[in-house]
Amino acid sequence: MLATITSAALQGIDAEVVYVEVNAGESGEPKLNLVGLPDTAVKESGDRVWAALNNTGFRPPRTRTTINLAPGTLRKEGPCYDRPIARHPRRDWSTQGDRPRRLAHRR
Repeated sequence: MLATITSAALQGIDAEVVYVEVNAGESGEPKLNLVGLPDTAVKESGDRVWAALNNTGFRPPRTRTTINLAPGTLRKEGPCYDRPIARHPRRDWSTQGDRPRRLAHRR
């Protein structure tokens, strides 16, 4: 499954369009691959997103998922890509029961 989400990268005072292309359901070892010249903070966003979605009851697919940040010539920096990565289609992700489980709130 391929999904494309539009985002932006700041280059000085200009904004450059960045396409977040997600391909889930690939055969191979279940893991997340981030490509497209991401810096360390962007590479770590995959772990942050997967942990956040796991904590809300969604389970990532047991397949390899590749996320391409295009264009590949533009350096991507910072955690601003967390939300576009998290918004990729999750219709094939399973949940516990009919809905994601509720989080326990402290009072």
